[in-house]
Amino acid sequence: MAVRAQFENSNEIGVFSRLTNSYCLVAIGGSENFYSVFESELNDIIPVIHTSIGGTRIVGRLTAGNKNGLLVPNTTTDQELQHLRNSLPDKVQIQRVEERLSALGNVIACNDYVALVHPDIDRETEEIIADVLGVEVFRQTIADNVLVGSFCAISNQGGIVHPRTTIQDQDELSSLLQVPLVAGTVNRGSDVIGAGLVVNDWCAFAGLDTTSTELSVVESIFKLQEAQPTAIVNEMRDALVDTYS
Repeated sequence: MAVRAQFENSNEIGVFSRLTNSYCLVAIGGSENFYSVFESELNDIIPVIHTSIGGTRIVGRLTAGNKNGLLVPNTTTDQELQHLRNSLPDKVQIQRVEERLSALGNVIACNDYVALVHPDIDRETEEIIADVLGVEVFRQTIADNVLVGSFCAISNQGGIVHPRTTIQDQDELSSLLQVPLVAGTVNRGSDVIGAGLVVNDWCAFAGLDTTSTELSVVESIFKLQEAQPTAIVNEMRDALVDTYS
């Protein structure tokens, strides 16, 4: 389901966290309240890793990743890299990337199968993304913005893009990603979706200012209602009732 959270009075929680299907990174030095929101939803399923990247707390903007891998910028210290290696599940590859556009979270948007990247990213970086994350890579813009990671949030179920994305662009992106897309906002009208929302296949976290209308869009496009264990049980129960009635 979709949950609201705040990091030290900031609603831009996508700046301070990175969520995938196999791990979650959160910035160090936040309040217990912030961590408990993530841990109560995720703790039994995937590790919630407290870390910094290059000595900063903007872990969501500097990293890019999915269930297969994690890419970090070359500012990441050896100590941070070692901490991440020790904390991540064994099957997740981690790779330091020498890239001029070092805020990887701003220039890469990906799910477990496809990555959209900034049109000017290095050829070498593109190969690393394809290799480490195990995805197909497409150079794209979203509503004419080159920072694709900032202006959308995508999972394997669906995606939200910048509210000014044309229908034509939505169709094109949707066919590349093979998931349904909707143009929308978070945090009461903010178009920087990637900063205000993190999402995986069964839950989403949005900034505290996100309205209930925005949350319901999030829940429907990412199919979060169906991903709940209770929904699955109810579905089975309905099926049984149909069988015997």
